[in-house]
Amino acid sequence: MLRVNQVKLPAGHSGADIKAQAAGMLRIPAGDIRQMRIVRQSIDARKKPEIFYIYALDLEVKEESRILRRFQGKENLVCKSQQQIYRFPEPGSRVGRLPIVIVGTGPAGLFCGYFLALHGYRPILLERGKCVEERQRDVEAFWETGRLDPSSNVQFGEGGAGTFSDGKLNTLVKDKDGRNRVVLETFVKFGAKESICYEAKPHIGTDVLCRVVKGMREEIVRLGGEVRFESQVKDLCIRDGRVTGVEIEGGGHLDCGRLVLAIGHSARDTFSMLHDRGVPMEAKSFAVGLRVEHPQSMINESQYGMEEPGELGAAPYKVTAKAGNGRGVYSFCMCPGGYVVNASSEEGRTAVNGMSYSGRDGRNANSAVIVTVTPEDFGSEHPLAGIGFQRWLEEKAYAIGGGKIPVQRYGEFRERVNGDGQQFPAGSTGILSPKDEGRSGRQESGEFSEITPQCKGQYVWADVSRILPKECNEAIVEGMEAFGRQIAGFNRPDACLSGVESRTSSPVRIRRGDDLQSEIRGLYPCGEGAGYAGGIVSAAMDGIRVAEAIAREYAP
Repeated sequence: MLRVNQVKLPAGHSGADIKAQAAGMLRIPAGDIRQMRIVRQSIDARKKPEIFYIYALDLEVKEESRILRRFQGKENLVCKSQQQIYRFPEPGSRVGRLPIVIVGTGPAGLFCGYFLALHGYRPILLERGKCVEERQRDVEAFWETGRLDPSSNVQFGEGGAGTFSDGKLNTLVKDKDGRNRVVLETFVKFGAKESICYEAKPHIGTDVLCRVVKGMREEIVRLGGEVRFESQVKDLCIRDGRVTGVEIEGGGHLDCGRLVLAIGHSARDTFSMLHDRGVPMEAKSFAVGLRVEHPQSMINESQYGMEEPGELGAAPYKVTAKAGNGRGVYSFCMCPGGYVVNASSEEGRTAVNGMSYSGRDGRNANSAVIVTVTPEDFGSEHPLAGIGFQRWLEEKAYAIGGGKIPVQRYGEFRERVNGDGQQFPAGSTGILSPKDEGRSGRQESGEFSEITPQCKGQYVWADVSRILPKECNEAIVEGMEAFGRQIAGFNRPDACLSGVESRTSSPVRIRRGDDLQSEIRGLYPCGEGAGYAGGIVSAAMDGIRVAEAIAREYAP
């Protein structure tokens, strides 16, 4: 099998065109290509609006050795394919008397449970929230009415926080063992489009992700595992330095031989319980900021040279800068054609996130513009100080927006941060009056803005500049101005900012050793909530790693 790189074709080509172009590069008839597999597809927009696709292909061809000799010294173009074949540890003949229990059904818990079930271990998965079908109804009701279910929302429930997101599936985690590929192939098995296995920036969308999650759960059950919903773990049972079971809300008890902690980054009450039980953990850096919305047509024009890109789909972007105060500022969780969503999980606190459906066909693009914060910013050395910092920001966002998503035009935000804008008096709610709202909706030219916030959940015009610390606001303004030099119009005064984006990653790391266990034996911290992942795919990969570690313990 040959790996052929840098196969370049214009947008609008067919599968036959790919094969013909590859044959031309190899100087062989197209009929000599017996089999073709797309390994990677990326977009080359350097000469926009003339857009090209760039492919890496695996080809089975006649006279492979002769072709390799022809390209000797040009291995960057043609070389022997080194396919990564994922292998799970061989199941042991002995399986523990007590079950393997997994806490959480986000990507980490779901993939850990799926791979254990696939190899005969029959895990029990405990989820504090509801199944994805019921969870969808609860989330839609919250967005419509503002009535929050603290156990079933954008953060909690089957599929985890990533279920109500753009569903981006790219990761920077090294994949020498093939886990990344097997995660993508598993998504395809349960209903995702096959192209996610080779797109440079694959995404799945909330609508498809919900179906995939349900399919994986049903397969775990078919294979002999269990998935128990509305089963929040309230306490651990520890004896002689080893976990022996869990106490479940409502009085239930479950013994276990191994316990996987695949809790999400918002399981704040669970973090507190774990700290009280002496589970070693530490505060970690994360990032906070605001969501920014622009017309998707503007982003398309900047990235592709056309407002309507057709088959290319809504254009993404990624921007980074460094502020004068030394803080990094960057876009995060960019959602082409997406929505800003109320992602709150606690009463009296407001958090936002971004979401796209698989079609990415909304009128606005949004991303978080975030600033790194470290334990030094939290005001305490306590391991859970980052949670306190998040709550402080979310309480301010709730008060300023009156429980709705607070939104402000960037031009006005910039004025207030720079100190030359009208200030709200002390004690003010920060919600704009009808007069202020009209002012906030104008561009500098005096014309009304073409940007209307595209939100899931109610929103209100408010003084968003009052949420974050001064140094974070200043860094965001510097970043927005720098991004305006990278993407024309990014710093336009009518761009919409909403807050607060506080759940970018876990504020806590639950310590584990090289064997992936805590100092409390039999306890496996796992995934994003435990501090070992940063997105859907990396969390799923960590879930597989933990499943492998458990399987090795049972090996003969």
